[in-house]
Amino acid sequence: MIRDTFDRIKEKENVRENLIQLKAELKADHGREALLYYIGADYNVLLELLEHEEPKVRKNTALILGELGIRETLPKLYAAYEKEEQMFVRSSYLSAIKNFDYTAYVESLEEKYKELSSAVLTEDNKKHVDEELRLLSQLVRKAKGTGKHVFTGYKEPSSLILLTNRNYIEATLGQLNTMKAREFNAGVMVECDDLEKVLPVRTYTELLFMLKDVKTIDKDITSGARALAESSLLDFLKKRHEGNPPFYFRLELKAKMELDKRSSYSRKFAAELERLTGRQLINSTSDYEWELRLIENKEGRFNVLIKLTTLEDKRFYYRKNVIAASIQPTMAALVAVLAKNYLKEGAQVLDPFCGVGTMLIERNQAVKAGTMYGLDINGEAIERAKENTAVSGDTIYYINRDFFDFKHDYLFDEIITNMPRAMGHKEDSEIRELYRRFFRKAGEHINKGGVIILYSHNREYVHKFYDRNAYKLVEEFEISKKEGAYLFVLKAV
Repeated sequence: MIRDTFDRIKEKENVRENLIQLKAELKADHGREALLYYIGADYNVLLELLEHEEPKVRKNTALILGELGIRETLPKLYAAYEKEEQMFVRSSYLSAIKNFDYTAYVESLEEKYKELSSAVLTEDNKKHVDEELRLLSQLVRKAKGTGKHVFTGYKEPSSLILLTNRNYIEATLGQLNTMKAREFNAGVMVECDDLEKVLPVRTYTELLFMLKDVKTIDKDITSGARALAESSLLDFLKKRHEGNPPFYFRLELKAKMELDKRSSYSRKFAAELERLTGRQLINSTSDYEWELRLIENKEGRFNVLIKLTTLEDKRFYYRKNVIAASIQPTMAALVAVLAKNYLKEGAQVLDPFCGVGTMLIERNQAVKAGTMYGLDINGEAIERAKENTAVSGDTIYYINRDFFDFKHDYLFDEIITNMPRAMGHKEDSEIRELYRRFFRKAGEHINKGGVIILYSHNREYVHKFYDRNAYKLVEEFEISKKEGAYLFVLKAV
């Protein structure tokens, strides 16, 4: 029991071991409340331990006081931090302080950060200095904010990577025909002097930057971080943003390492990059402005890519609402581009499983339709689709109705949809029956010569249930073999 552990500490019985035990018990359900109730206003037992001769006792006491968050203990906690000489203990005080309203100490914490930033590092103190700096930086940023930079580098010459669906890279490449662009295994490389010519392309999943002078770095933390610190990286960031450093970043490492080793490597690399840039680049895992992406290559080095979160992606601004089954907008855009030769301007279009409207909106982006209808049995999805479409400015008529009960006065030129898949409450047998009924029902609503465009994760059901006398399968696209995703274009005959 938590009170028994506290009593043993009070009696100075195996203090360090019992503090560790108490710390663990605090994390149990209602542990904090139970201890606060038991000790009442008697904090002196813990406060006195902040002056204990054994460093690990001070360390664990500080962490416990942080968990308790008793406002009256903060001055003593901060005083103990300032007095602490053991490097490995100091960060524990800061971890504790972040659970309080420490506004009165922000200026002092900032001074500590500046002072520690110029400390002479040795093999013995480097790890602890880096950790203290990281926590000081977090505390100051939390209190004062980061003062985020505004992206202004639209006309800066840039080397870009556009990540795309690997099977249909040409769908994106074809939209960049006026630029110096080439295909590679994961997408498209582009040389561009006007980002606003690239940003509207709807079929890439991510836009990343390459540095002109450093494409790869060594795996060794010191030499790799130094190569980046001495590269054009800082200049790259300054040229594309309003305002001065520091720039806050996170590191994403893609390498063949176990998770704990990858985390340790990322932390050490980020700390070294901070130090070598004079804290002009600061690691921040949550409130960051750009992402440093290091990807292990076949030569055992890291490819260097940069993602700027300050560069707003406005392509899918309309998509305010989604549901679990919603198709990704870049995928819906790819479907529209791949099927573009079969889309007719001014067509009458129906989506029988429209979800939040993404497929219809992206279809209309590719080729302007006439009247568009969206059906869905999910009333919440229909309401969200209406909200999304109000933002996009399209005219789409949404009806909360089961497709299999739907009646309409005239036939449609196109049926385009993301077919439901076996997930959540839907069983595979349900999906099988849905495909069988879908092709029968679709025949009641499609014009002769009209097209059905299906994005599906059930290829075998499409081939099994479409009527060869009613439809001709004119094209099939393998979107992702791994995910079992396909695009079908069928023509009503």
